[in-house]
Amino acid sequence: MSLHATGVWGGATRIAAGLWVVTLLAGLSACGSHVPMLTPTTPAAPAPGGTDAAAAVSAGPALLRGKSRWVPVAWNDLPGLDADDPYPAWNAWLKSCERPAPAFAPLCPEVRQLSIAEPDAQRAWVRERLQPYRVEALDGTSGPGLLTAYFEPEFEARRQPGAGFNSPLYALPAGLKAGQPWFTRQEMDSLPQAQAALRARALLYLADPVDALLLQIQGSGRLRVTEPDGRMHWVRLAYAGHNGQPYQSVGRWLLERGELRDASWPGIRTWLAAHPQRVQELLWQNPRVVFFREQPLDDFEAGFGPRGAQGVPLTPGRSIAVDPDSIPFGTPVWLASEGASASLQRLVLAQDTGSAITGALRADYFVGWGAQAGELAGRFKQPLRLWVLWPKATQ
Repeated sequence: MSLHATGVWGGATRIAAGLWVVTLLAGLSACGSHVPMLTPTTPAAPAPGGTDAAAAVSAGPALLRGKSRWVPVAWNDLPGLDADDPYPAWNAWLKSCERPAPAFAPLCPEVRQLSIAEPDAQRAWVRERLQPYRVEALDGTSGPGLLTAYFEPEFEARRQPGAGFNSPLYALPAGLKAGQPWFTRQEMDSLPQAQAALRARALLYLADPVDALLLQIQGSGRLRVTEPDGRMHWVRLAYAGHNGQPYQSVGRWLLERGELRDASWPGIRTWLAAHPQRVQELLWQNPRVVFFREQPLDDFEAGFGPRGAQGVPLTPGRSIAVDPDSIPFGTPVWLASEGASASLQRLVLAQDTGSAITGALRADYFVGWGAQAGELAGRFKQPLRLWVLWPKATQ
């Protein structure tokens, strides 16, 4: 399972050398092992006129998928379809084919063959082999939904505490059982029995406890570690579990108390700068603590994002987190969203999830890693429309 937060709004706990943010800035567990249960419902109403409209009708009735309803549509219903360059999405699709869902496994040989094809050939294949479905809520609501963004933080870290680096990031404690409540964040900071259970479990130390909270909310991070002998190198901390406590948004806590109006991470940082004596109070509002496992981050791995819930590395700008009860992992999705942060009409892959990513019209957009990606993700909140692209042979 992966963790990540949708800014401070979503209440998700997620996954998550050098800075890479997708062209957007210029202009974690295995995938499901069963074929998704798709239940036919009332046939969709015909689109007005044209052969594409007839094709949408002949594609069959609407399908039920967990919390969502999929309505077959014509390809020309997808905004911006021919303007999107499919090549970046194809890279993400190749990653999904490393651990494909059963419905998409038969298509993966063709996906690989087309990886160096011209964009027009890729688009033609998508139209031939897949059927678009508009994603709606079960009650027929088709939007707008909510799109937020997440990223992989980058921080300086130390192997041992001291010299201002005193905020620990922990490995899973011995005896912690998944799904069972453990000590809260406040108890871990104050109770001797909790501190005894955490002894020798610290992996690394950060200089800022708020950075530690942010890394836990995003669920993974890239850390430049200084070892006791002075050697420096990059590592990735990946999600390993949590303490079984509910996630509580510190931004929502500040809003409800009337402390601020801008509950984005930049807004929270501004509030903390004005109230440094209240840092601990703020941190304790979120009882959930995430534990990590350390992974090497060589030059090759540094070119990819962390592994999402599908079990494959995330691709900046082309991977989204979804509710797997609405959209199965590994599904190609057409995404459309217009807002202050970005204008998006593009092919993406459903490769991750998060505890706040629930319902049919809810997604989290992976924007990359580093400070610039964090600035974007911290303010990203805008309307969303989704279409799943499902294999015709498995309707």
